[in-house]
Amino acid sequence: MTVPGRRSSTFIRLLRSGFTDPSAAARLLESPVLASVRTDPVLLDALGGTADPDLALLGLVRLAEAQQPEELPVLLDTLLSAKPLRDRLLGVLGASEALADHLARHPRDWHTLVTYEAADLHPGLAEFERGLADAHDPVALRIAYRRCLLSIAARDVCGTIDVAETAAELADLATATLRAALRIASAAAPEDAAACRLAVIAMGKCGGNELNYVSDVDVIFVGDATRGTDEGKAVQAATRLASHLMRICSETTVEGTIWPVDANLRPEGRNGPLVRTLASHLAYYQRWAKTWEFQALLKARAVAGDPELGAQYIEAITPLVWQAAERENFVADVQKMRRRVVDNIPAAQVERELKLGPGGLRDVEFAVQLLQLVHGRSDATLHSRTTLDALHALAAGGYVGRADAAQLHDAYCFLRAMEHRIQLYRLRRTHLVPEDENDLRRLGRSMGLRTEPVAELGKAWRRHASVVRRLHEKLFYRPLLDAVAQLTPGETRLSPRAAGQRLEALGYADPSTALRHLEALASGVSRKAAIQRTLLPVMLGWFADSADPDAGLLNFRKVSDALGRTPWYLRLLRDEGAAAENLARVLSAGRLAPDLLMRAPEAVALLGDPEGLQPRTHEALEQEVLAAVGRAEDPETAVTAARGVRRRELFRTAAGDIIASYGTEDSPAETDPGALVDRVGRAVSDLTAATIGGALRAAVRSHWGDTLPTRFAVIGVGRFGGRELGYGSDADVLFVHEPREGVDEQEAAKAAQAVIAEMRRLLQLPTADPPLLIDADLRPEGRSGPLVRTLASYAAYYRRWSLTWESQALLRAEPVAGDAELGARFIELIDPLRYPAEGLGDNAVREIRRLKARMETERMPRGADPTLHTKLGRGGLSDVEWTVQLMQMRHAWDEPGLRTTRTREALAAAHAAGLIPADEAQILDEAWVLATRVRNAVMLVRGRAGDTFPSEARELAAVGRYLGYAEGTVGDMLDDYRRTTRRARAVVDDLFYGS
Repeated sequence: MTVPGRRSSTFIRLLRSGFTDPSAAARLLESPVLASVRTDPVLLDALGGTADPDLALLGLVRLAEAQQPEELPVLLDTLLSAKPLRDRLLGVLGASEALADHLARHPRDWHTLVTYEAADLHPGLAEFERGLADAHDPVALRIAYRRCLLSIAARDVCGTIDVAETAAELADLATATLRAALRIASAAAPEDAAACRLAVIAMGKCGGNELNYVSDVDVIFVGDATRGTDEGKAVQAATRLASHLMRICSETTVEGTIWPVDANLRPEGRNGPLVRTLASHLAYYQRWAKTWEFQALLKARAVAGDPELGAQYIEAITPLVWQAAERENFVADVQKMRRRVVDNIPAAQVERELKLGPGGLRDVEFAVQLLQLVHGRSDATLHSRTTLDALHALAAGGYVGRADAAQLHDAYCFLRAMEHRIQLYRLRRTHLVPEDENDLRRLGRSMGLRTEPVAELGKAWRRHASVVRRLHEKLFYRPLLDAVAQLTPGETRLSPRAAGQRLEALGYADPSTALRHLEALASGVSRKAAIQRTLLPVMLGWFADSADPDAGLLNFRKVSDALGRTPWYLRLLRDEGAAAENLARVLSAGRLAPDLLMRAPEAVALLGDPEGLQPRTHEALEQEVLAAVGRAEDPETAVTAARGVRRRELFRTAAGDIIASYGTEDSPAETDPGALVDRVGRAVSDLTAATIGGALRAAVRSHWGDTLPTRFAVIGVGRFGGRELGYGSDADVLFVHEPREGVDEQEAAKAAQAVIAEMRRLLQLPTADPPLLIDADLRPEGRSGPLVRTLASYAAYYRRWSLTWESQALLRAEPVAGDAELGARFIELIDPLRYPAEGLGDNAVREIRRLKARMETERMPRGADPTLHTKLGRGGLSDVEWTVQLMQMRHAWDEPGLRTTRTREALAAAHAAGLIPADEAQILDEAWVLATRVRNAVMLVRGRAGDTFPSEARELAAVGRYLGYAEGTVGDMLDDYRRTTRRARAVVDDLFYGS
């Protein structure tokens, strides 16, 4: 009979001991197998000390129920009397459901945890080999492996060994397992074993003596013939043995699996032979291997099979590993490797990834390995396979700051411990932090966090991941600053040679000059230098992520020299999170944006304002320009002010475009290239219109006061009228005027001519600001015709003489400055010409086609590649625009949506009207957007306009980065451009030429 209150007191005690389901725990304690111990306080306290008391109690009941009658008292007596066993056994049962399952299936294996001798505290490879010695088939090997794993897990969860020792023991157990699996495979095929020598080389974490609980074991196989055996037959025999070894470890049996053996790090990966001779390995590494393969070989360790052959392999490949940094493509390969590959991680999992996520284990491991490759060629103390040992050696040699190394060591150990505990629970290969509350609670308690385990775990994890994220870049660059600043006495520093090697490995083409820039920026004890030393480690990393790190650093020095004494500049970069990264992206993306910034460095302030990179509206620009012109005392000063606004706004537009195209750590790159093109086109066109409007106002005021003798309007045509201007586009315009009442026509014409001449002069005055070129060659009669006409003269000309191409040019006519009412009447005049009633006749269509064909043959620059010319080339801007414009002239009279000056809008309207299928409209749109972006990229990178891809390698790479291509993939960029435009040309041939 239950005494009143007894249950409630037991319930409360269980709750206080950490049980989450006290009712279920109470029922388990009532199990007959625990009758002799259920009231013992020692047991309850011990269960409460585990990571998951509920799981531990359930596992204990299952283990007890599986015991033979004579064994159960032994288990329970030992459990209560021997604290080492109690801590080990209950610790494992509370941390690992999988090992509890193993103990329930093999109930005598608990004896493994009883002994507590020195050898049990720190077993080595020999002890593990003895533990697996009696396994002669795959099933027995799995049982013996789990028994050994049980002992490692017990020492781990009890804190007898730390995370590094746990990883080393797991690697030793894997080594012993590979040897046992090879022994079993050799026994099954003694003739193959006699015909060959086979060495098993561990790679990855197994090779580095830092294995997880559940991980692929990466290996490489090396084979050779025994005396008197043909080499080919020996390799075949070795391949059969190696394949059998892999199956023994990897296949699922009644006892489950051990772990997959992965041989994909071998030469040629999955496509290469499983086993090669040593000579074949060396031939591949000397001729074909990529940098990442030498990085992988840092971990190579002979672990099983023929020890002499394994030693020969390690001896042969070691010099190649430490010469990798001298390879021709090392810098490009490193830049590719440095970019985190998180694209393949589902978006919902990125923040839960311990290994590949931001601030994850891969960041630490890659950073350490890269520094080993760079500096290990001249410093043998760095030749360590283990991440933490290598980190310690890097700090001791001055290649990494000691404080940084200590923080990184602690963060790495914490993250590895989390990874171990997550995998231990079910012995599954995963690097994801769980989402379930109970799983997080168990994980937190297993890490020693007992008060608020879930909250404390989340806080500690975020703190350590933040340390890794922060130090990942700092690790590369902080010692460079210490080398040039020399502020900390007694600290081991990089030598100039080592500093140069590191900069070169990170993509800097001129390390000695880069070091001089760093010295100028960071030396001294001033506040300015101190802030620079804080900023530069991450700035250098962002520069290195570009196609031209040297230019980025040089430009940063120039801006800092210009603004370093202003109190807000360094404060902005230090305190406004996005400003420093935005500046780094802008300064290293090409010449245009830095050139604009150097002329007015105070525009840096735009980079720290969340709204600072958004283009301003036409109305706001016009208002500012006209106000500046109104305040000026003379026309030159007025237009200088207007051009200053244009320069600042061009920088705003270019900076916003670059940052949206590259993306930042907190904001991904814009995925819609059409949106980027439209944004730039609108911004540059509005800015050009406002600048022309300001020049017009200044020219009128200087000679005629507030009123010109004739009404005057500027009509934008071409890309200007379509609001599709790029950074390097001229402003194509028409000028129209109309004499005011009572003004003589001749006087009005002279005034109109004079104001145009004055506008052009003012806009091209030599100043620090980029000139604005006005092109009026699309006017009636071209260069032979008058520069400006009255509205009546335009009407008379178009009525009598207008050619089809002139009507086509008017498709993109739109008033941009001057008298708005006159501009509107001009548009009213030309609408019947550009949108002819009933559409174009057959003769007009043939004329347009003939003219286009002549352009393709006569205007293509000599020597230009027609497949890469963005304007006149196959499937380029001209092809798409003429195709769209032909549809407008044929159908806009009946389809109002086609009456637009904008190419993409007209193309969308043509699809909506059923004039072009959706897939063909998309093909033309993609080609037009891509060609436009290439032109913008060329101007941003080179600082001057161009219609084809640059030939210089760094400039071409910078264009690729702007377009979203990673380092070393410019070939893919050119192939994609040709493919896109080839498809567009096929649509043009069909729709425009009627092929």
